[in-house]
This record gives sequence, structure tokens and C-alpha cells, in this order.
Amino acid sequence: MLIFELAIILLASKIAGDISVKLGQPSVLGKLLVGIILGPAIFGVISDSATLEELSHIGVILLMFIAGLETDIDEFRRSGKASTIVGLSGIIVPFGGGYLAGVLMGLTTFQALFLGLLLSATSVSISVQALKELNKLKSKEGAAILGAAVIDDVVVIIALAFLLSLAGGGDVHLGLMLLNKVLFFAGAILVGWKVVPWVLKKFASLKVSQTIITAALIICFLFAYVAELAGVAAIIGAYIAGIAISLTNFKHEIVEKVETIGYSIFVPIFFTSIGLKVTFAGITDYIWPIVWLSFLAILTKLVGAALGAKASQFSWRSSLGIGAAMVSRGEVALIIAAIGLESNLLSQELFAALVVVVLITTIVTPPMMKFIFKEEETQPEFLSQKVAKEI
Repeated sequence: MLIFELAIILLASKIAGDISVKLGQPSVLGKLLVGIILGPAIFGVISDSATLEELSHIGVILLMFIAGLETDIDEFRRSGKASTIVGLSGIIVPFGGGYLAGVLMGLTTFQALFLGLLLSATSVSISVQALKELNKLKSKEGAAILGAAVIDDVVVIIALAFLLSLAGGGDVHLGLMLLNKVLFFAGAILVGWKVVPWVLKKFASLKVSQTIITAALIICFLFAYVAELAGVAAIIGAYIAGIAISLTNFKHEIVEKVETIGYSIFVPIFFTSIGLKVTFAGITDYIWPIVWLSFLAILTKLVGAALGAKASQFSWRSSLGIGAAMVSRGEVALIIAAIGLESNLLSQELFAALVVVVLITTIVTPPMMKFIFKEEETQPEFLSQKVAKEI
């Protein structure tokens, strides 16, 4: 049955992606929507099984690994200040909006604070694909978005640990949490700088086929695994691994082969599996909370991150594009929501509504980015290159 489901997912995702592009939207939108169509929400052809979930997890790890490989490290360094401002402003505004919403809903103080933190999370795994299709991944906007996402993830997770320790939600030691994250980032930078190039060179000398790409995947998965152990999202570890390898002479060979592996099977499964999580059962009972929480989630992240980008000297169009890219809450918010449910900071009803809200923010992100960016720089650049060739 799994083999049949994989065949259906790959076929449907490619066709849906092509239709989406022909309609003027990023292909990722079609892949997200086809998951809803094939999943329990409509036809029920495919179910969200544990195996598909694991394959999906590999897909998002490879997607962020590719983003790291294609990151312009010089632009990334230059965007450090902008990333920090965008990341923090993209937390403050949604956090305040979520907290006020929780108070108005009659939640306790800790529950309202938790709702604010959940709405502050972001996941740019979907935005990365849209940035690639819009030719913005290597731009200063792309660097600011990726840097801000890392900052957002770290700050929200630390704040979550602090809140859980105060609320008594589990055995959480704030000092240990902070130490784990500091050690992870320090260790990741050191290993990426000194160990990764050495490992790739050693594998290159082995007398078997495809040693470089195998070494790259080992590095990617180990970084992702250790990141999860340290309480940081696996996608952050994969992204850092990609950046480390991008600084070596093996970058171009690895990018080409990882893209072939990722985009042929694992990444389409990831995009489609998001839609598989949607269910319309009992949704009418929570329709209004879902509507206004979705509006709040989209507006606060868009405005917060855009104001941060504008304060960093981006144009208004670029600022809004950066804000739109940060809107998707993705798997990061789903993980936080699950923690809230286990810690009794979310009721089962609010949890179900928030899952739909997270999925809505994920689905609306690609078309928002497409509408705002509109490839405004592509045409002038093309003309300038044409004139230069004629001269």
C-alpha cells in the first residue's frame, strides 16, 4: 500500500505543481493543496501514516540542507543586523497579539502567554521553495529571511522553556536548556569549520561510488539529529550543515546531487504530507475562532517582520515580501502546539483549531510572496544584461 501511495503522491504533486505555475503561483502551493485533496479531508486516498511522516521529515531536512548549500555566506554575514531585527520584531508583534487574543478568549495568564509564543513561531521551509522559484534565495532579502528564521526559532524555544518551567509543565531546567543551545551552536560552528572539510576530503579518497554525496548526507543528518537533542529544530541543524559544506570545494557537486535526491521523492512527500494533516471533521464548531485566529496570525507576523525589515533599510516592497515569507508557522508551530496539549496549556478543542490555523498560514504564504515580490527585479536585470552583451 505504501508503494502505491508514494506513486500517487509523486504523480499528483508534480501535476499539481505544474498547474499552479501555469496559474501564476509557486508550484509549492499546488503541492500543498493536492495533499488536502488526496488526504482525509476530501477523497481519503492517502492517510497520514507514521512512515509517510518519517519520509516527510527527511524531506524538510533535505530542503533546508539545500537552502544552506545555496546560501551566499557573504550576504548572510552582511544581513546579520537585519536578520536580528526582523527575527525579534517578528516575535514581539505576534506574541503581543496572541497574548491579547488569549486574554479575550478567557484563557489563564500562562495559557495566553503560550498562545502568544505559538503564534510567534515561524518555519521558512515552505518559504525557501517559494524563494527559489522567485529567484530570491540568494538575494539580500533571502539572507535576511533565513537568518531571521534561525533567530526566531532559538528565541521562541528558549522562551517556551522558560514559560514551561514557570508553569510547571514538565521537568524543565532553564539553565540547562540555555547551555544545550549554546553548546550546540558553538560545536556546530567549530565542527563545520574544522571537521566537515576534513571528512569530505577523506570520503573523496575512498574507492567506492558516490562517496562525496554520501558524506554530505551523513553530515546533514548528524547535524539535524544533534540539533534535536539540543532542543533546537532539526531543520536548523540541517541548514547549518549546508552552510558548512557550501564553504568547501565540493559545494557544486553536492548541490546538484542532493537536489536530485530531494526533489525527486522526499521534498514532494513533505509538501503533500502537510495537506494530509487537514481534516474538516467538526470544523464548523470552531469556524469563527479559526477565521479570526488565522487573520491574527497572518497579520501580526506580516506586520511585525515587515516593520523590522523596513527599520533595516529595506524598501517597502521588500519589507512586505520578507514579512510574507515569515508568515508560515509550519512544523515548528505544530510541535509547540503538541507540547502545549501535553502540558495542559491548550485544550483539545483549541489545539484542533490551532492546527488548522497553522496549516492556513502555511498555505497562504507562497501566493502572498508571489504577489508581493512579482519578480520586480528580473526584468530590469535581464534588460541590462542584454544591453551589456550588445555593447
